[in-house]
Amino acid sequence: MSIFGTYAQYYNLLYKDKDYAAEADYVHNLIARYRPEGKSLLDLGCGTGRHDILLAKKGYRITGVDMSDKMLAVANSQLAALSPDLYSPDFVHGDIRTVRLGKTFDIVTSLFHVISYQVSNEYLLATFETVKMHLRPGGIFIFDCWYGPAVLTDRPVVRIKRLEDQEISVTRIAEPVMHPNKNLVDVNYHIFVRDQATGDVKELQETHRMRYLFRPEIEFLLSETGMKVIEASEWMTAKEPGFDTWGVCFVVEG
Repeated sequence: MSIFGTYAQYYNLLYKDKDYAAEADYVHNLIARYRPEGKSLLDLGCGTGRHDILLAKKGYRITGVDMSDKMLAVANSQLAALSPDLYSPDFVHGDIRTVRLGKTFDIVTSLFHVISYQVSNEYLLATFETVKMHLRPGGIFIFDCWYGPAVLTDRPVVRIKRLEDQEISVTRIAEPVMHPNKNLVDVNYHIFVRDQATGDVKELQETHRMRYLFRPEIEFLLSETGMKVIEASEWMTAKEPGFDTWGVCFVVEG
């Protein structure tokens, strides 16, 4: 996940069209359904903290963990916008597979496909063990991931994304390579960042290796750490997952 360090400064621009507010509402509603009294929340793979800031505004006491110092710097830069009467998120540098904070939480989240970045059974089990170690009895774990049936039905293709603000314009080309015997997709990013004032262009290349997952393997790996799935539905719609459901949200009981 250190791959994000290279373009952390462009991350919020790349995803400025992502509806973080609606996603925070969705997570909040899941918490209200399954753990209504829950207020302490650990976010594994918090990135630039966009979800955390919004959930803090709803009254949650949040700790966010991420491996990228640059992403955490962006997250911390947003704290000044919070009202002083709210709990300010605490952002911590760490690997979600090994971090141990010495305390437990009512809710653990891992959003925006962070779980799909755990590309081996070893990494998944280590991450789920981190969740179990930090989850209070009766707590819930909420995460989303790439869903195998849809990835294999509607296979990833080359995509181009262009965005700009007053300072920079970004063009990102994503070229996928599938590894069917490993349930992995290498998303090869070619990124061009243009300085609007000078016209200078910076070129970046990164590969994000993603694992697509199936419900039976998720249930098995969770059971290895004493957790179980209590809901699996399409991210943001709550529909039953199917062959057209790329993103599935799992709610897990610790």
